[in-house]
Amino acid sequence: MEKFEEAKRWFFQALRDLKAARDSVKAGNYEWASFQAQQSAEKAVKALLYGLGIGAWGHSLVELLGLLKSEDVGEIIVYARELDRHYIPSRYPNSYESGYPGMYYDKETAERAVQYCEAIIDWAKTRLERVGLKL
Repeated sequence: MEKFEEAKRWFFQALRDLKAARDSVKAGNYEWASFQAQQSAEKAVKALLYGLGIGAWGHSLVELLGLLKSEDVGEIIVYARELDRHYIPSRYPNSYESGYPGMYYDKETAERAVQYCEAIIDWAKTRLERVGLKL
């Protein structure tokens, strides 16, 4: 598959995952919204990697961004670190001493995760368009 086509597949799914995260915030499923935001941002970064012809594997935004040696990641790395913190604890009860993930997530946390995800998507989109991908 041509690299831009693969990039589009990943980018458009990132947008759908972002919508799901927003929907989860509205429904009060804050832990799930935080995870969906991480997943959405991950797919947007993978879209950029594919668009640049770089293979992408794994789930850590920080590590995926580390593959972009020629790109200035700036404050995006801070957002990536925050979102990576939601990859496991948002889903698994044994991430906590007691209780379950839903007890540890609130609206502010989920909204911040969505905001950081949006920033990463916008950042990736700008770079994809710079290399000639029309979205």
